[in-house]
Amino acid sequence: MDSFAFIIHPISVKRDVQRKYPFLGRILTERQIEFFSQYFPPVYLSEIEGIASAATGRQVKGWFIACPFTPRQMLELPEARVYDKIVQTGRMAEKLGAQILGLGAFTSVVGDAGVSIADRLAVPVTTGDSYTIAIAVESIQRAAELMGISVGNASVAVVGATGAIGQVCAELLSEQTAHLTLIGRRVDALEELRARLQVGGRAEIAVATDMSPLAESDLILTVTSAVHAVIQPEHLRPGSVVCDVARPRDVSAMVAAARDDIFVIDGGMVDVPGPVDFHFNFGFPPGKAYACMAETMALALEGRFEDYTLGKQITRQRVDEISAIAKKHGFRLSGFRSFEKEVTLEQIEAVRRNARRAGRN
Repeated sequence: MDSFAFIIHPISVKRDVQRKYPFLGRILTERQIEFFSQYFPPVYLSEIEGIASAATGRQVKGWFIACPFTPRQMLELPEARVYDKIVQTGRMAEKLGAQILGLGAFTSVVGDAGVSIADRLAVPVTTGDSYTIAIAVESIQRAAELMGISVGNASVAVVGATGAIGQVCAELLSEQTAHLTLIGRRVDALEELRARLQVGGRAEIAVATDMSPLAESDLILTVTSAVHAVIQPEHLRPGSVVCDVARPRDVSAMVAAARDDIFVIDGGMVDVPGPVDFHFNFGFPPGKAYACMAETMALALEGRFEDYTLGKQITRQRVDEISAIAKKHGFRLSGFRSFEKEVTLEQIEAVRRNARRAGRN
């Protein structure tokens, strides 16, 4: 049976460590966990069973393996040291017999976005970012529909627009909407992206290096590589939709506590075909996975054992291709979750009522 492996790592550090080591996750502080994890080897988490193609019936198996570093460590430790730890984790995948390896969360962001890691491993590698883009854009389109927002007439913002995922999300949205704001840290990179998107796009495009445009935005897709939340309650307009693709999340938990007139969705939850059992609780309901995980699984079902999504320049063609592969095998956008809780239609209607009450027609 063909196989894959997927690397995850602690993001909500104490809680995620408790999923594997309940006692250690409870008694150690986050800083203590980070200290000890520098000397901790990669961790085998589980075998994944039951993934079956809706088109061919073909089955694949996989494994979850963990790199012990946290997002803060991946940004603050020397890059070579972080690479070494991720490669060490990848070698565990090779020993298990994986035929393709997916890089999850910050393991796909560090340095050159997987290129150097793939060069040092025998197993082919993907970051999963192409399918993440496809599902993120589909998510915000569906959420807009439920909130009664016309994407074609909306003001849309992409936060983290010059990143690998943000650029292609911005490209797709520039073809669909009237007004698009690109938000990032570097004006030169934002202007370069704006110039490229204005060729053939229909949107009027603006750029910004702060969050002030969010107050006028109907739809916001956010995908930075920040360690801490960058979007706060006061940034947002009543009735707006925020699709948070980043992990760690970009939207502050204070938004959920303080704003009942905003629809925040966690980007990228996908239904996996077949009676899948992950044998590990990574925080999703049974049978569902992140889009980046789903890309790795779909490539295994397709028999595409090759380096797939790597580097900081992702092509539109690759996004379209993995979307078609995933759809063929039965992967699809799942229901909405917000701050890791399921969202019901009744809750969405409550947000709409609260937004109207807050003064938005």
